[in-house]
Amino acid sequence: MSRTFIDVSHTIEHGLVTYKGLPPPSISEHMSRVASRSHYAPGTEFSIGKIEMVANTGTYVDSPFHRYAEGKDLAHLPLSTVADLEGLVVRTKETARSLDTDLFREVEVRGKAVLIHTGWDKHWGTEQYFEGHPFLTRGAAERLRDAGAAFVGIDSLNIHDTNDLTRPAHSILLGANIPIGEHLCNLVSVPDAGFRFFAVPVKIAKFGSFPVRAFVIT
Repeated sequence: MSRTFIDVSHTIEHGLVTYKGLPPPSISEHMSRVASRSHYAPGTEFSIGKIEMVANTGTYVDSPFHRYAEGKDLAHLPLSTVADLEGLVVRTKETARSLDTDLFREVEVRGKAVLIHTGWDKHWGTEQYFEGHPFLTRGAAERLRDAGAAFVGIDSLNIHDTNDLTRPAHSILLGANIPIGEHLCNLVSVPDAGFRFFAVPVKIAKFGSFPVRAFVIT
């Protein structure tokens, strides 16, 4: 049986600005191939990379610990909430910004990874990406929580309005142990349903967020 893999994550590069105010990643070599030659047999060489970055870089997953001190960190995040999930894409109107409960009224989300396709990823790498992004309202986050979503992701700068300092979407979803994926991309290439979703972060204790190679299999 033929399967199709679709990458829905951004590439992390040196100097990438994911969110204004957070430092970009610094990517370099800890050991170059040339330097490694003195450690190995002739003709054998390696490159050992080095990266310094904040956790919220590129496409990443937030665990409950990101918001709550007693919440599950990345090391305790159940794989069942970030891997091999039945997926569902909910598509918004291109001009929509405030995404409310009506967007999810007619869809069954229980146990599924709900990926919200706004098309905002087309602005990635531009100034526009940081201004006026689509987001979930408090009511929409409550609807997804109450309806039993297993994972919620969005192809936007943030899952909530960054002007709302109470951070309702993070508070509601992470408070219900529902991981959040931000800065997804390429959801236009993903079918509305009938796929499996994966977004597994590194297993790090006392850490709330980390980049992922998010993808779907159809």
